[in-house]
Amino acid sequence: MKLTEISTIKALCSQFGFDFKKKFGQNFIISADIPEKIAKNASGICVIEIGPGFGTLTDELCRVAEKVVSLEIDTSLIPVLEATVGKYENLKILFKDVMKINISELCREEFGDKEIAVCANLPYYITTPVLFHLLESEVKFKNITVMVQKEVAERLCADAGTSEYGAITLTCQRYGKVKKLFDVPKYCFYPSPKVDSSVITIIPEEKEDIYVKNEELLKKIIRAAFNHRRKTLVNALSAEFGQKTKKELEKIIVLNGFREDIRGEKLSLADFAKIANSL
Repeated sequence: MKLTEISTIKALCSQFGFDFKKKFGQNFIISADIPEKIAKNASGICVIEIGPGFGTLTDELCRVAEKVVSLEIDTSLIPVLEATVGKYENLKILFKDVMKINISELCREEFGDKEIAVCANLPYYITTPVLFHLLESEVKFKNITVMVQKEVAERLCADAGTSEYGAITLTCQRYGKVKKLFDVPKYCFYPSPKVDSSVITIIPEEKEDIYVKNEELLKKIIRAAFNHRRKTLVNALSAEFGQKTKKELEKIIVLNGFREDIRGEKLSLADFAKIANSL
C-alpha cells in the first residue's frame, strides 16, 4: 500500500467513508521522499508524532524509530489508521487533542528517560499554539522537526528587526537553534493547500551566554512587546505592567543601553533577558 499515491488515498476514503475536514487542516503528503527526510531525525529513538492523518509519515517513523506515539484529534481516522499502520508493534495511537495533553506526563509515561524527538506535518491553523505547547513543556527533546506553512518557517528563522520577527521566533531561540531544512511545494499534498510549506528543525542548545532570573517574566515581556508590536517597548510594557510607571520602565530600558523609544522587534533574546532581569 503506497500511502503517497493519490489513488491509494482516494481508495481509503471510499472504503472507510472518510471526508477531509477543513477545520482540522487535513492535507496529506503525496511525495515519498518527504516522510523519509523528516523521519531521519527520529532514527533509533522514541518519537511523538502529531496529526498522523492516513499514516504516511507514521509508516516511515515506525520503520526507523524505537517507539512512536501518534496523537490524532480526528476519531473518524481510527479504522483508516488501523488499516494503514496497525501492523506496527512499536506504534501507539492516542486519539486526543495535543493541546489538551500534558506533554511532560505523556513523555514520562510512554518513554521514561529515553531520548525523544517530535515529528509532525502540522496543520496551518494550529502551528504556533502547538509549538508553544511543546517548547513550554520543558521536555528536553532531541529535536523537533515539523512541516509548517512556509511563511511560518520564515518567522521561526527570522532575525531581529525584520517584519517576520516575533514572539514565536524568540520562544524557539530560547529553546535552541532553529534551522530550515527544505521547502515543500503545495502540489506535494492532497488535497493541495493554497500555499507552500517548509520543514524546519529545532535543536536544543544551552544558552550559556544568556542568564535569566525569571523565565516566566521573560516570556511575559516578550509577549507584551509583540502583542503591541507597533508601540514603543515602554508603552507595550506599560500596558502589561500597570504597577510600574512609564518613567520607571523607561529608566530600566535606558540603563540597559537602549533608546527610550525603541520597539521590541529590534531587540535580541539577550536584550530581552537584560530587561527582564532589571525589571
